[in-house]
Amino acid sequence: MKLTVVGGGSTYTPELIDGFARLRDTLPIEELALVDPAAERLELVGGLARRIFARQGHGGRIVTTSDLDAGVEGADAVLLQLRVGGQAARQQDETWPLECGCVGQETTGAGGLAKALRTVPVVLDIAEHVRRANPNAWIIDFTNPVGIVTRALLQAGHRAVGLCNVAIGFQRKFADLLDVTPSEIHLDHLGLNHLTWETAVRLGGPEGENVLPKLLGEHGDTIAADLRLPTALLDRLGGVIPSYYLRYYYAHDEVVRELRTKPSRAAEVAAMEKQLLEMYGDPALDEKPELLARRGGAYYSEAAVDLAAALLGGTGNPYQVVNTYNGGTLPFLPDDAVIEVQAAVGPAGPRPLPIPDVDPLFAGLVANVTAYEELALEAALRGGRDRVFRALLAHPLIGQYEYADALTDRLVAHNREHLAWA
Repeated sequence: MKLTVVGGGSTYTPELIDGFARLRDTLPIEELALVDPAAERLELVGGLARRIFARQGHGGRIVTTSDLDAGVEGADAVLLQLRVGGQAARQQDETWPLECGCVGQETTGAGGLAKALRTVPVVLDIAEHVRRANPNAWIIDFTNPVGIVTRALLQAGHRAVGLCNVAIGFQRKFADLLDVTPSEIHLDHLGLNHLTWETAVRLGGPEGENVLPKLLGEHGDTIAADLRLPTALLDRLGGVIPSYYLRYYYAHDEVVRELRTKPSRAAEVAAMEKQLLEMYGDPALDEKPELLARRGGAYYSEAAVDLAAALLGGTGNPYQVVNTYNGGTLPFLPDDAVIEVQAAVGPAGPRPLPIPDVDPLFAGLVANVTAYEELALEAALRGGRDRVFRALLAHPLIGQYEYADALTDRLVAHNREHLAWA
């Protein structure tokens, strides 16, 4: 089995390598190709990756290359984890929206749209290389904004599934609070990428006992504190747990005030990345450093291994939270919308599990953001200031024409080098 990681020079990669090494019985990789245009950075990451494999006794071969075609040749699955424009572009995404009083975040709101416009054309080009190398290869997208990128891939006819670590993070957190193993936790997970709610937490599988009321009753304050939302709000949502991304919607103005008074997350990550790359260059280092946990992407490797194993061999956990076509799962959305839900996953791809009636409180926001994502994808594929404006106007965190106009100007000005039409 050959796997390829495009964006293999990312500081995230040792987290992924550690998972591949530990979980080699679940996903027996014979060759792992790390592809990245940044050759110097790639060699630092690749060297550590080989030492991690050696320390943990993994016999797989790790290849590093800046040649995309060579990297994807013969790959059974290709994992995408790239950031067009790097942390410098992220820094912009997190700052210029604040000038208009809107949240500055790399996947949500105007910053998320900018990232989509930069990313979708690049990902689609990579996917065409994958298709030429092996039309049966699966593409696993971890590149944000995952929902929009996955929809672009699926609409272009690629075998693609989107992956996010929010659900697996909740699974681990709930397992710890309930003192059970993570494999015993099954989530009824509803929504879009970075716009989700846990509507049930079941023990043992899709038909298991729902222990969400117990979790909220015994640990509501702890969960609310992790989300940085009031416990009273969780009570009023009707017995569900929102992802932490819902704070950008439920407490938008509060978040904007906070973001205006502290360094951006991009600045923090850039400093962390510099330190991590220095660590990766140490020939004595043969395990992922503790600092990597602060970089983000917790449990990313476990989620990636589970998904790749299910897609390629039908092994591992058959139920996983993924981003895939709606296909009637949520009847108030178009069939070709990409949703993030619990699905049965196998070599034929993901099949979303049935979802009961959705509370209008959640359905309305999901429908609104789905409409924005459709317009965002149109802007990413076809370009043009008016399409950017329409997407921004449709976003529930913007929605006023003066803001949409001003944000469009800023988005284009800060991203001109990445926009072929600008």
